[in-house]
Amino acid sequence: MDLEKKDEQPLRSVAVPVADDSSRKRRRRRCIICWSSVAGVILTLALILLILGLTVFKAKKPVLTVNSVQLQDLDFSVNPIPIRVSLNISLALDITIKNPNKVGVNYRNSSAVIQYRGKDVGNVPIPAGRIGSDDTSRLHLTLTVFADRLVSDSEIYQDILSGNLPLSTYTRIKARVRVLFVHIHVTSTSTCDVNIDIQGRKIANQTCHYKNKI
Repeated sequence: MDLEKKDEQPLRSVAVPVADDSSRKRRRRRCIICWSSVAGVILTLALILLILGLTVFKAKKPVLTVNSVQLQDLDFSVNPIPIRVSLNISLALDITIKNPNKVGVNYRNSSAVIQYRGKDVGNVPIPAGRIGSDDTSRLHLTLTVFADRLVSDSEIYQDILSGNLPLSTYTRIKARVRVLFVHIHVTSTSTCDVNIDIQGRKIANQTCHYKNKI
C-alpha cells in the first residue's frame, strides 16, 4: 500500500507586538503629572489650613472682666458680754466673658468664691455654657458669706471694730476652644480685693487682677 505523503506546511511566524517606547513614556508622563497635581492640591490645602490656623482661627484667650462688685446685703451685730459677732454679707458680682475667637467656646462648670484673709467663706456655682464666635456672655452672681466660717476667725472682731472688712472674690472659668481639628484648653481667672465700710454699709474700694492661661 502506497503511503500518501502529505505536503508539510511550513510553520507560520506569529507576530509578537512590541510595546511602543514612546507610548509608554507618554503614559508614564501623564501619571507623573496627575499625581504631581494631586500632591500639589493637597499641599496647597494643607498650607491654607495652616495659615488660617495661625491667623484667623488662632486660639485666643477668652476675656474675663468683673464689671462691678456691689454690696447687696450687710447685717451685723456685736455683743460685748460675752464677745460675739453676728454677720451676714452678700455681694453681687457682675461678670462679662468675651470670646474673641472665630469659633464657639464651651466652658465647664465652675464657681465664684468669696474669701476672707485667704480662707474660703462662701461660693456660688457657675453652670457650664457656650459662647458663640465673637460673642459676649454676661453673668450676674450673688455671693453669700457663710457666717459660721467667718466668725470662727479671731481677726474678724478687730476688723469689725475698726470699721473695715477686707474680702476677696475669686472667679475661674475653664474653656475649650476647637481650632480646626485641635482642642485647646484655656483658663481665665479674676481676683478682686474689696474693702467694706461697715459703718457706711458700702464698698470703700476694689481692685481686680486678671490671668489667662492656655
